[in-house]
Amino acid sequence: MTTTYELTVPTLETERLILRGWKEADAPGYAELYGDEENARFIGGVKAPHDAWRMVAQRIGQWYLRGFAMFAIEEKASGAFVGHAGPHFPAGWPEPEIGWGLVRRFHGMGYASEAARASLRFAYEVLRWNTAISLIDKGNTASRKLAERLGAHYERTETVTSFTADVYRHLSPTEFLNS
Repeated sequence: MTTTYELTVPTLETERLILRGWKEADAPGYAELYGDEENARFIGGVKAPHDAWRMVAQRIGQWYLRGFAMFAIEEKASGAFVGHAGPHFPAGWPEPEIGWGLVRRFHGMGYASEAARASLRFAYEVLRWNTAISLIDKGNTASRKLAERLGAHYERTETVTSFTADVYRHLSPTEFLNS
């Protein structure tokens, strides 16, 4: 018996990036992202390559279960896997979140900002969210600065599942879409 499922994941394009659904071919890039100890300490810790494959499958599953998930980010110019960004709201989260994480070689290029901005627009315009947060580790200065550039402000510190993070509240849909 063969069962076929169809899943349509929207594709978002920015000036330099494509935010798209996940492919099995993204697993090595995810392994690079989660295999980098400095990077991974802010996004759940180092994962083995086989765990990265499972995480790709998990992202695909989130699209089925919730109708949204973080997107895979691809660099337009090269087709390279850059990281992930997008709407995120797993069980145990206090509110819908916009999250991001990039492979180290793509840090400092403005890609996280570009992807996060497109993701927040998607959450407000397509998903019709009326609020969004970002959960950011106290030590993650770059993500704190990015959230603030997006207009978010520190609201509180909260323990979520097994970690403690600062909650940054994003602008309301009206404020963000008119900024």
